[in-house]
Amino acid sequence: MRLVLFPDEGVMKRIIFFVFFGLGGFAVLVSLGAWQIQRLTWKQGIIEQIQERIVEAPVALPATPDPIEDKYLSVSIEGLMKPEVLRVLVSQKTVGAGYRIISPFMVDGRTILVDRGFISVNDPLPKPSQLQVQTVVTGNLHWPQETDGYTPAPDIEKNIWFARDVPLMAATLSTDPIMIVLRDTTAVNDGVTPLPVDTSRIPNDHLQYAITWFLLAFIWTAMTAYFLLWSRRSKTET
Repeated sequence: MRLVLFPDEGVMKRIIFFVFFGLGGFAVLVSLGAWQIQRLTWKQGIIEQIQERIVEAPVALPATPDPIEDKYLSVSIEGLMKPEVLRVLVSQKTVGAGYRIISPFMVDGRTILVDRGFISVNDPLPKPSQLQVQTVVTGNLHWPQETDGYTPAPDIEKNIWFARDVPLMAATLSTDPIMIVLRDTTAVNDGVTPLPVDTSRIPNDHLQYAITWFLLAFIWTAMTAYFLLWSRRSKTET
């Protein structure tokens, strides 16, 4: 066996290539992890702002609510809940399958949508007779984005919807395209459990992404070190 103390030029070029290639990959992966940490901080701030807006003191319904500027705005309205309902198929962990109940609500000379909450698939629909009273509803303006190219079209005949599509629901019930998600009401809600707006469904996976990038940086470094050792040994030992 011959031990070579100083690698030849070819080995040195290979070592330099692995060093620069390894450092470049490490820098890219670590920068992506750091960027995800920054995104995590930004997203947490956004979620905190939304949560504060959800629980702030309710105000009157704006004359022309904006789907972006007024999303999650806490409002209180007084008017008449109409008996029509739309059923949105959903599932609750502790209950199972059920429906969100969406009804038209007359307030200040116009009609809007109110998401009243959840009932089980085995429960009867709310009784119309209990709705024909002046009612105060407190909740949050919301324009949920639950539809995409894979969302089935609603079964109008069976009154089963698969997502809360505010414009389409408004057209179906002849209301303004405005929805309030109820969190409290002075009326009898007849077995309907409110599902108030919260931030639990806002995606925030940036920490997992950051951990993934940092792990990849570690693996990249380990693999680079391995190839450096392998390259040196293959040329220094015969």
